[in-house]
Amino acid sequence: MSPIPLSPVTRVGILAKSHLRAATPHLLELGEWLTARGLQPVYETATAALMPAGERATLDKKPLASAVDMVLVLGGDGTLIGMADCIAEVDAATPILGVNFGSLGFLTEVTLPELYRSLEHALNGRAYIEERMMLRATTTSGGDVRTKSIALNDAVITKTARSRMIDLSVYVGSEFVTRVRADGLIIATPTGSTAYNLSAGGPIVQPAVDAMIITPIAPHTLTNRPIVIPGSSTVRVQPNIDAARDEIVFTLDGQATFPIHAGDEILVERAPRPIRLIRPSTRSYFEVLRTKLKWGER
Repeated sequence: MSPIPLSPVTRVGILAKSHLRAATPHLLELGEWLTARGLQPVYETATAALMPAGERATLDKKPLASAVDMVLVLGGDGTLIGMADCIAEVDAATPILGVNFGSLGFLTEVTLPELYRSLEHALNGRAYIEERMMLRATTTSGGDVRTKSIALNDAVITKTARSRMIDLSVYVGSEFVTRVRADGLIIATPTGSTAYNLSAGGPIVQPAVDAMIITPIAPHTLTNRPIVIPGSSTVRVQPNIDAARDEIVFTLDGQATFPIHAGDEILVERAPRPIRLIRPSTRSYFEVLRTKLKWGER
């Protein structure tokens, strides 16, 4: 992978984790740093509320996604994923630079001491841009579309707390794969392989691999196992629902949740456009895994 320079940057979007008061001094300093270099900082509306009153450009999250040349995210992986989903929903190609407030993240891997050096690398074309596959998930009923959403990590079908185990018929394309009786099912991207998929016993898949992972959650048979399929596949899931007893929900990236009813069908496929992540650091993917998962230390 060779460094890919950003398109000329004039407007930098800034988004902080909700209610992250520790970010306030950094938000003020960032504004001054960008302005001194002839760039316009544009703050997400809730992020601007973390700062003292003053004249500054602000936009809500979705308009921000398409109005700036790059987005700087201060927070954790969840904050970055939420922004990535917004960018995908407005069909933009805006790249994201993630800065972590806490331990090293899988996606927000830049630390606070690395913030300005990383920004300089990105603005000067010395950073890597990495494209990550996203999922498009659609629920239909009788052929009519009920919901359509985008996800970076995963699409999860699961029972509610009061429900018994659920019964799902799983297809890849038109071919029947298996019937899963479990607490749920995860359909993940390689990026999402280190999220819920990993907790459910699924494999870690390097982001450069063009694949999707199907992982049962607590299957009620030892013969149900995770499977890795081509990224060009369409996964079709038909819940076998007893309307009187089953309560099933469909969740995208742990953020958007929809109820599933008898007769619904769920389609998960590659989204039309990948998300673009700015990676100015020299850490390899495996170095991040070693740091995050403490490989070899326990």
